[in-house]
Amino acid sequence: MIARSPDSHPFLLSPNRTLVALSVPVGLSMVAEPLTGLVDTALVKSLGAVPQAALGVGTMLLSSVFWIFNFLGIGTQTEIARADGRGDRPRAARLFRLAAGLSALFGVGLLAVGLLTADPAAALLGAKAEVRDAAATYLRIRLLAAPAVLLMTAAFGALRGLQDMRTPLWIAVVVNALNIGLDWLLIFGLGPVPALGIAGAAWASSASQWLGAVWALLAVRARLGAAAPGQPGDARRLLRVGGDLFVRTGLLTLFLLLTTRAATRISADAGAAHQGVRMFWLFAALALDAFAATAQSLVGYFLGSARPAVARRVAAAACAWSLGTGCALAALMLVARDAAAVLLAPPSARAAFAPAWLAAALSQPLNALSFATDGIHWGTSDFRYLRNAMLLASGAGALGIYMVDESAPGALTWIWAVTAGWIAIRAALGVVRIWPGFGDGPLRR
Repeated sequence: MIARSPDSHPFLLSPNRTLVALSVPVGLSMVAEPLTGLVDTALVKSLGAVPQAALGVGTMLLSSVFWIFNFLGIGTQTEIARADGRGDRPRAARLFRLAAGLSALFGVGLLAVGLLTADPAAALLGAKAEVRDAAATYLRIRLLAAPAVLLMTAAFGALRGLQDMRTPLWIAVVVNALNIGLDWLLIFGLGPVPALGIAGAAWASSASQWLGAVWALLAVRARLGAAAPGQPGDARRLLRVGGDLFVRTGLLTLFLLLTTRAATRISADAGAAHQGVRMFWLFAALALDAFAATAQSLVGYFLGSARPAVARRVAAAACAWSLGTGCALAALMLVARDAAAVLLAPPSARAAFAPAWLAAALSQPLNALSFATDGIHWGTSDFRYLRNAMLLASGAGALGIYMVDESAPGALTWIWAVTAGWIAIRAALGVVRIWPGFGDGPLRR
């Protein structure tokens, strides 16, 4: 367990080793879910282009909705890291109790709304006929676990705010291993268990997520103990953070929804190819986000203990490691392009898959910087700046997607080229806020 005294924190003696040691379990826990998504994609691929395109629509909608509520994890992580830096565990416990209550409330609301709007939501992303019906079925089943997903998000944020990176890893590994095992059973059937197809993939995810939520809540309770009711000031602060993050994440997910909608409108094959590329892009992005999550906790901790110079050292180390990892991911994607096409795209979609995959690969170094700087600014509570930066990037990206001719050859590749530009804007705005410290950046010397 990390020492709690700021003066004896291991980052001061060994910054690179500490950053990597904390980031590795975070990265493994973060890639567990998209890795399961890749397995879902590979298994559903064998059912044909229509189920895979429906899976793409369903997972895009769900990830979009859940990302919008990721302030429950981000805000909780930053506030608990700050409280831990000050040695105020009772406030950390109150903050988590508040975050868990909001998570349950929002999750039930999402379930109620989603059950009624699954069909029009799928149609909004360009899904038609069979694709729309299959996507709506997948959505309704997955939304049964909406409260569990949000509770797990808040609990993981609390644990990482306390620099406990291993517990979320163990939960993620077990939950996603169960998901994969249930996938095989429920998608294809075995003995008395009927083959449920894409609905089976949804049931597997929902069941495993409820297990993860219960485990995560018990883990936080063991670390922080019982908490007194939250104070009004705590609630206002978390909701204010939530407002900025809600807008920021809403803009991010709107752009990604526009890319999925545009790809689905091109053809079922383009939609299937886009789903394959997008799932690996998400896998890579969350792997890169490991350094961001670690930087968020460390920056918050050192700012909470009034050590801004050390927080700046955390920012430099996180960006350096993220950029190097992004370059390595780009190289890996270039080398593995043909194997990825076989694994992630049905035969009819592989012609569209290859150039789109290339564009996604070349964007990885900049993607790494965009995620690293996001985490640093989360740790400084610079949420409004991140909101405004995303407004600029997503506005430019949406204009680019609008200009793509969906009937032209290579339209899917252009969608991913626009995505690379969207990433570049985010990375540039994130870096200049730290160096030289554009505006009133919290880490400015």
